[in-house]
Amino acid sequence: MNTAKEVQDMKRRFLLAALLAGALGGCAATSADQTLRPDIAPPDQWSVDAAMSPTNSTAYWTRLNDPLVDDYVERALANNRDIAQAAARVAQARAGVRAARAGYLPQMSASGGIRRDVGDRADDRLQFSLGADAQWEIDLFNRIGSDVAASRADLAAAGFGLADVQRLIVGQVAQTTVSARALAVQLGIARETLAIQDDNLQIARWRLQAGLVSSLDVEQAVAQRAQTAASIPALERDLAQAANSISTLIGEAPGPVRLTLEADASPIPAAPEDVGPDTPAAVLRARPDVRQAEAALLANSARIGIARAQMLPLVRLTGNIGTGSAGIGGLFDVITGGVIAGISQLIFDGGRARAQVAGAEAAAQGSLAVWEQAILAALEDVENGQAALLASGERVRLNGTAQGAANNAALLARSQYQAGLIDFQTLQIAENQLLAARNALSASEAERANAFIGLHQALGGGWEEAKLDLDLSVRTKG
Repeated sequence: MNTAKEVQDMKRRFLLAALLAGALGGCAATSADQTLRPDIAPPDQWSVDAAMSPTNSTAYWTRLNDPLVDDYVERALANNRDIAQAAARVAQARAGVRAARAGYLPQMSASGGIRRDVGDRADDRLQFSLGADAQWEIDLFNRIGSDVAASRADLAAAGFGLADVQRLIVGQVAQTTVSARALAVQLGIARETLAIQDDNLQIARWRLQAGLVSSLDVEQAVAQRAQTAASIPALERDLAQAANSISTLIGEAPGPVRLTLEADASPIPAAPEDVGPDTPAAVLRARPDVRQAEAALLANSARIGIARAQMLPLVRLTGNIGTGSAGIGGLFDVITGGVIAGISQLIFDGGRARAQVAGAEAAAQGSLAVWEQAILAALEDVENGQAALLASGERVRLNGTAQGAANNAALLARSQYQAGLIDFQTLQIAENQLLAARNALSASEAERANAFIGLHQALGGGWEEAKLDLDLSVRTKG
């Protein structure tokens, strides 16, 4: 039972803690409220004027109307191992928030024991004991609150990191599938061209046998055919590598994807042209990598408060209760315990605490630079994406015109060579131009589709904030 003197001592300790809180707490709060902000203002509008209304980029890949792209993206979101690692980091950060919040609550532990003395004069009866200890830190200077704020910001950073991995994986899967489509189309073009060149070689041999041409025509036809045939294994290799990349991205062993791509003769998906970005400020809020950098800055800023709190008084309440007896029956006859309120203040540590504060402040400054760099990179990505989409659309139109003209020229040259009006070299030039034009058109169509995907990646598409489930609405204490 506490005496009157002990009660007075306890009151004096709490009064001292309150005075220190008033004197030092205001200074600590003033320092912690200095929020770091980026020294970069987003522009009011983009430099590339697409003259188009903003588009919804959440599930942008579905606008390509390619079932394989839709299927592979959904499978990647479910099975990709990089996404699984990022999700595990979110779970780890969520556990860190729960651990930090536990600092607001008292820590309690219990103990028990059985003892028996030995010796000539020892009491050979069993001695039983039970006890419990409790400790509670009073968060006068927001050390625990800063720890909770840092852990919640870490959770936000991990969540936006998961969203950014999803954004990148979705774009990578979609672009790789489009590239595989283009390789399959070019492989078909090479095989069709090879069949035509087989016919040309046969015609040249007939004309040689008839004495109408020299062996030069035959040799040129053989060389042309061999060059086209040599491109086929390279295209098959590239298609296999693209299919294997898709397999890894969707989390399965290579094989089935390649067979699907080889059996599916669908054309290269046509990208919509009514694509325009939102305002720069809105795009920055939609970019998870920018949000992640912001959250990392908040976490490191909160850790400044944790470091500063080491130099401020620490108030703890501790208590214990216990009992013991010789025999289980009288175990609770006599119970003893006590409650202690203690305060401690760092006096000297050789400058370690101040160095930790300086280190935390430097880390926050570094996080600010990372945030600013993320902002600049996001703005650059959108500008590049718009320029690429506009340029690729124009290339598709021009290459379409070139292919039409080259096709007509090749048809005329083929008929004129059969009639003996032109030599084989003229036919060869016309057919090489057609092959180049067809390949250029397919490449530009793939470039346009990939530019569409790249722009929406730059706009922050491929993730939804509502699905992050970060539980960030819970307010920190203090």
